[in-house]
Amino acid sequence: MEDYRTKCIELLESRGVTVDDIADCARFLQADYHVDLKKEELLESVMSVLSKREVQHAILTGIALDVAAEQGTLDKDLCSILRRDEGLYGVDEVLAYGICNLYGSIALTNFGFIDKKKYGIIAKLNDEGKDSGVVNTFIDDIVGAIAASAASRFAHRWVK
Repeated sequence: MEDYRTKCIELLESRGVTVDDIADCARFLQADYHVDLKKEELLESVMSVLSKREVQHAILTGIALDVAAEQGTLDKDLCSILRRDEGLYGVDEVLAYGICNLYGSIALTNFGFIDKKKYGIIAKLNDEGKDSGVVNTFIDDIVGAIAASAASRFAHRWVK
């Protein structure tokens, strides 16, 4: 399991995403509730989320689909949908929900919020995919789901 976590971190990095970027997004989600919270305090939660097999499988699957769409090795209609990151496609969000479902309703609402706001690395991934040939249809939602889940994990563990 540790090997897959390392592989997933390397895959994320190959697509321009660091664990620190994800922690920054998780901090954004908790900022209204914990004003002095540092993103470094959320790294443990991010690493814990990345240790879950279901999360690792989502990362492996999503990145493989993004890369295959870039390379044009999928069905041409599906490639076209993924390259445009078509709004009504929705399968990318469904994969992200699978991650969030591991961490409860807070993770799901956090994901919806950060998916709408496009904060930090998520905005960069979303914008990078427009007219550049890079396909980030799945990875932006996966990163948002990991951040949302890490924020949820932190919230559930917070003791006043």
